[in-house]
Amino acid sequence: MRVSTAVTDVIMPTSCAGETCLTLARRDSYNGTVTGGVRRMKDTGQGFQEQVDEYLIRHRSVLDVMSKLHESTARVSRAVAKAVTSCGCITINASKQQFPSDVSLSDVREYLATHLGGRLCEKCRETVESEIGAALFYTAGLCNLLDLDLEEIQKKEHGRIKTLGIFTLK
Repeated sequence: MRVSTAVTDVIMPTSCAGETCLTLARRDSYNGTVTGGVRRMKDTGQGFQEQVDEYLIRHRSVLDVMSKLHESTARVSRAVAKAVTSCGCITINASKQQFPSDVSLSDVREYLATHLGGRLCEKCRETVESEIGAALFYTAGLCNLLDLDLEEIQKKEHGRIKTLGIFTLK
């Protein structure tokens, strides 16, 4: 007896040459395997946003996109936490940030710690990159639905940072 399976196209954020790419692959509904990788997109900015608009089919409602964006950013946090708790390739050693009171704002950075130790292993790096890619995908999708240009937003934010420097205090 032959089991009928359906094959669906899936968009997967992947890492290629240090950039987040979108790969069009096929998922078999019978066993869940993903195969292929027929199209990759390295371009960021407008090209990325246009491709997201083309492939964002299932979650077209702004409510769906907002919830998927929220979920994808939570998955980034979870991937980093799992790198600490399951893999152990990185550690977190947090304590109160202390710096002299007479230090100028531009020099405070020298006294502040990231609380991170180690480096992401290859597997954890791929997972974190994939989750960040998904967050970028849904960010671009939200921009599309609100008729916003992601590249223009990035340029404006870059201009604010350049103009205000350390006084942006985000």
